[in-house]
Amino acid sequence: VQLQASGGGLVQAGDSLTLSCAASGGTVSSRGMGWFRQAPGKEREFVIAMNRNGDSTDYADSVKGRFTISRDVVKNAVYLQMYSLRSEDTAVYYCAGRRPLAFGTYRDPRIYDSWGQGTEVTVSS
Repeated sequence: VQLQASGGGLVQAGDSLTLSCAASGGTVSSRGMGWFRQAPGKEREFVIAMNRNGDSTDYADSVKGRFTISRDVVKNAVYLQMYSLRSEDTAVYYCAGRRPLAFGTYRDPRIYDSWGQGTEVTVSS
């Protein structure tokens, strides 16, 4: 599946922003989907993920209560809704599709075989 992330931009601390991840060549309902981010000078880190059935999510502690993940099977897209943004949320955000039958936690980037190109989010304080 090919993924295309979009929706990043410059926002103020406390603002909200929604990122989109459009899929092609496969469906978002056929695999688990996740979002990762990479801040300048730091390693890529797990943000949030949804299982294939769409009935279970996992969150990084740093975003719990502020970020949510959802999907639209008609539009074949996954979304990352971000609320109460902080300067430390500044990063390039990547959506990812889990490799079918992959074993491991959604937090492990090695279980994903499809990655979007990234969309940059800058939060000014």
